[in-house]
Amino acid sequence: MTTTSRLIAFLFICFSFASKGQNPEIKKKNNSKTEWVLANLLHEKSNNVEINGKPQIVASPYGEAISFNGTDDAFFLNELPLQSLQEFTVEMIFKPELNGLFEQRILHIGESTKDRMLLEIRAVGNNWYFDGYAASGTNKKALIDEKLIHPLEQWYHVAFVVTPKSLTTFVNGKQELQEDFSFLPIQSGQTSIGVRMNKVCWFKGAIYKIRITPKQVNPIDFMSFIK
Repeated sequence: MTTTSRLIAFLFICFSFASKGQNPEIKKKNNSKTEWVLANLLHEKSNNVEINGKPQIVASPYGEAISFNGTDDAFFLNELPLQSLQEFTVEMIFKPELNGLFEQRILHIGESTKDRMLLEIRAVGNNWYFDGYAASGTNKKALIDEKLIHPLEQWYHVAFVVTPKSLTTFVNGKQELQEDFSFLPIQSGQTSIGVRMNKVCWFKGAIYKIRITPKQVNPIDFMSFIK
């Protein structure tokens, strides 16, 4: 083998090794958790975050949280943390408050009207009930039961678990609803917090933290939450 041939072979091996070494990093990034402490989104003033209205920092039992006024406060993030995920768990620590709209969209990830996932509530009198919503192709499902009510003006942990075959909702670690659902990964869109992507159904209350895990999480491994 000539010197030139050896050099070409050496460079080929190095290139192949480097290429293989990149894949685990990409895979690791795509399978890492996404965590938003809402107060940090306000403090950091990232170019990826558009702030609508004047959401305020408030105290919570867990640290600084963000208060949404129910009329024009929201965050719009140029991020799609659910992209290509076949299953995931979305958790949120929040406090829904009195005098909000009946229908409130708190977290919206994906497209405005196509493939998407939402955490929602319905407020009736002094109470609320949970709604975990997913749209995947022609399949759409809202996990909601008006009998599963909870008092407003308290802090809660909610979770929405999505797998290729099912949807499941939890409130304070207790399973509420589960239904079969054929889910395909969301591939496009963005994220809104505090309102639906098209600026309807505003949320009134406070949010401390949102966490997205790219797998089905058991209740024992949910975010730490003390009521």
